[in-house]
Amino acid sequence: MSRTTTRSRSTSAAPHGRTPSRSRAHLAAVAVAGAACLATAVVAVPASAADGTAPTVRADATAPDFYTPPAQLPAGNGALIRTEPLKLGLSLPGLDGRTLPGTVTRLMYKSTDAGGAPVAVTGAYIEPSAAWQGTGPRPLVALASGTMGQGDQCAPSKALENPLSIGADSISVGYENLAVYRILATGAAVVVTDYTGLGTPGRVHTYVNRVDEGHALLDAARAARSVPGASVTAASRVGLYGYSQGGGASASAAELQSTYAPDVPVVGTYAGAPPADLISTMKGIDGSALAGALAWSINGFAQSDPELKPIVDAHTNAAGKKALADASTMCVGDAIFGFGFAKSTRWTADGRSLAEIIASEPRLQAVLAKQRIGTLKPTGPVRLATGTQDDIVPHDQARQLAVDWCRKGGKVSYEAVVLPNLGDKLLTNHLTPLLTDQGAAISWITDRLEGKPALSNCWSMPVQP
Repeated sequence: MSRTTTRSRSTSAAPHGRTPSRSRAHLAAVAVAGAACLATAVVAVPASAADGTAPTVRADATAPDFYTPPAQLPAGNGALIRTEPLKLGLSLPGLDGRTLPGTVTRLMYKSTDAGGAPVAVTGAYIEPSAAWQGTGPRPLVALASGTMGQGDQCAPSKALENPLSIGADSISVGYENLAVYRILATGAAVVVTDYTGLGTPGRVHTYVNRVDEGHALLDAARAARSVPGASVTAASRVGLYGYSQGGGASASAAELQSTYAPDVPVVGTYAGAPPADLISTMKGIDGSALAGALAWSINGFAQSDPELKPIVDAHTNAAGKKALADASTMCVGDAIFGFGFAKSTRWTADGRSLAEIIASEPRLQAVLAKQRIGTLKPTGPVRLATGTQDDIVPHDQARQLAVDWCRKGGKVSYEAVVLPNLGDKLLTNHLTPLLTDQGAAISWITDRLEGKPALSNCWSMPVQP
């Protein structure tokens, strides 16, 4: 049993006023260093990986005491369970003695999963060194990370501490750190969720489960208000931010806020490349550099709904069962090397693709239908961005989400990121918009945090690519 005591840190709110130019230069330097980490996310894949038979990898290492949930959880969603200081892997000393870009607290908080059960979730809160220049108390951005993997060592909070982790059999890259640092430079605080089951032992990460992810993100925003020394309050404006898996999480959170977390004052949501339609997304992932994400999806849904396990077992061959077991402890780098360009037909008992099996199984269709994002009106304005060449999280289904929200009366700013085809199934068409749209996305969310009104371009959807 791990300790349940809360270790406080002393962090005073930054005074209002301009951040010295030298400090801003330091912040920019840290952001550039973060970009270098992102560059390692797209790696060469050995040809042998394409057969879908990855070498067996080790099980997760014993989790540090902090990440092991206690036997009893608090009643309230977003209630803190424990905190401890966390050291950023990329930081600089500030002129006033404070660390740039901010001071970090690792946290564990209580959430509720899709089945209504209580669950402990971990994450991190970053109190920025930069002053907030806008009106009102310092705002908060709740950031949902893109795909990190399914092994506990892949948790985003751990990537903040170790942006590039290369072990004998595991590679983890904290590519979201760049967005975190850029947001901190605006003076907004950031809270990052590890999602349900990622980091905490004993439970498989429920990858792309919209309810689990939406709840975890909203509860992270709640938990941030109770972090010792945090300057954010219940009155702080909240922005939701995410790309790819994170875009699905932020989109889901925007839909669930009105019923699950009406106390979280969401003023804007950025959803980049959201996997709103998982059937379409699984087709895009199949045979791609990120084929291992198919295994993460299957593992996650079997965790949420144990009745799916016999169906999964019946439709997978020995190679498929091994792939599911191996993938459950992998990060993105491991999965690219181990399963890059693998086709699901190599994992199934009868040689059909995963899409073909889903089409023949009403039970699987029902499960994925419940995961569809776009059936509810989102809270507040949303900026939805999608690369027109994205073939991993397909562009068409992301655009359809914008259409669905517009039809429900949502205030949507749709951004089609038009780029040339940078390589089929290589991740390049998916990852490039993450960088090219990031500056505009952060500017948009900052405007919402400052209280500026947002415009909708729903009227233009019929002519948008």
